[in-house]
Amino acid sequence: MNQLLRLALLLVLAALFAHPAGAQDLLTRTDGTEIQVKVVEITPDLVKYRRTDNPDGPLISVRKTEVFRIRYANGTQELGSLPAPAYLPPNPGLSYPTAVPGDEQTAEPVHLSGPRLGFTVLTDGVLSHARDQVGSLNPFLTQFGWQFESRLFRLPNGTSGLVEFVPLVGGLEQGLFIPSVSGILGLRGPKGFEFGLGPNLTPIGADIVLALGTSFRSNGINFPVNLAVVPGHGGARISLLFGFNSRRN
Repeated sequence: MNQLLRLALLLVLAALFAHPAGAQDLLTRTDGTEIQVKVVEITPDLVKYRRTDNPDGPLISVRKTEVFRIRYANGTQELGSLPAPAYLPPNPGLSYPTAVPGDEQTAEPVHLSGPRLGFTVLTDGVLSHARDQVGSLNPFLTQFGWQFESRLFRLPNGTSGLVEFVPLVGGLEQGLFIPSVSGILGLRGPKGFEFGLGPNLTPIGADIVLALGTSFRSNGINFPVNLAVVPGHGGARISLLFGFNSRRN
């Protein structure tokens, strides 16, 4: 009996202090998807793992630029392709900046592009000046175009520097072809809010555009929404643009 008690006690102690056999690592992708995995290897470019719900399954590889965070079974964690000391606070339980669209935690440049559509409203002074250049024109114009975005830098608190190039064509619903081009230099906060300014060129002249907006993300696709104001010529042009974009290699 005493031997059985000793054996039982040893088994209990072993269970308490041994590393759990079913310990899992948690991999969080930049689109917010969380996967229970067992990380097998990390190379300069890839994270290789097996899913814990299929431990005998294939070895899966994912680019480090698509990984936001890895939380290991022992409680330590690291972010994407950056070395741990660059972003990890001393306490691994502290929170991290939220990954926002196009701002993966990586030292590599991030490039986004995609279609934009919306409308522009012309105030009276701008409308009068525009009619001198393009003829008959209604104050409400549709806009169609494309957005090209590049991230210049990302700070540890999640703030990013951006440059955008946005060519548009307006007035198609009126049988007109009114091109415009904007170059915007701006900042995006850790929660996705962004603002910027830059030159705007149209047939009625060159002006400064002020823009602000935000982006939403779903299933790896970004959905930006921006309000842009171009003051000048006795009034202003006010545009609301939206669309979607994805990362370009």
